[in-house]
Amino acid sequence: MIGIIAAESKEMNEIKKLMKNIEEKDLFNLQFFTGIIEEEECVLVECGEGKVNAARTTQIMIDNFKIDKLVNVGSAGAINEDLNVKDVVIADKLVQYDFDISGLGYEKGEICNIGKYIYCDKVLVEECKKAIENIENDSYKVVIGTIATADSFCDKPEIAKMVRKEFNAECVEMEGAAVAQVCYLDKIPFLVIRGISDTPNGNNKIDFRKYLEIASKQSAKILQNLIKIDQKN
Repeated sequence: MIGIIAAESKEMNEIKKLMKNIEEKDLFNLQFFTGIIEEEECVLVECGEGKVNAARTTQIMIDNFKIDKLVNVGSAGAINEDLNVKDVVIADKLVQYDFDISGLGYEKGEICNIGKYIYCDKVLVEECKKAIENIENDSYKVVIGTIATADSFCDKPEIAKMVRKEFNAECVEMEGAAVAQVCYLDKIPFLVIRGISDTPNGNNKIDFRKYLEIASKQSAKILQNLIKIDQKN
């Protein structure tokens, strides 16, 4: 069974449209939807914004459903100047750029007993590469790289530039590295997919709402193709 976590309702609903035989289960004020995508059993949930919501939801899913892998799907703000709205980022690793215990001798972003970066499952990353190749597309690009997470909506260009320089990240968002940390500790293979909805520029809250649905559709399409590839392996 594949676990799928989305931050917002629009992100979740685009995935829910792909599901058949949907059943609902309420746990700890969260609505989990089980069903079938491309003949694969899945469980889907909306976690809400931020790292605590994401981590809490991930652990509840792992504790209550027999998932063997987990995919976090959603939107993000581009901090690589080569990326535009509607493009997609697949994480090979993630970092919490607001986690800072450098005063104790650690690097910024480094978490005790885990490290600075949390790496996605290599098999899922490779399968996602194949999934991307199977999509006929000339309207947006897909890159694989670092996704940076923090408990804040990044709308300041100077912060975006700092994160890009310090962590060589492609985009910023608010949940991915928290999902990754729980999966890493629980030994669950995971992958994070982000559709670009905005670029931190001081006015990107408007762009975020405008392009969130489009970004969600892009991510859902890649997820669907990933599941097709995963079934064959």
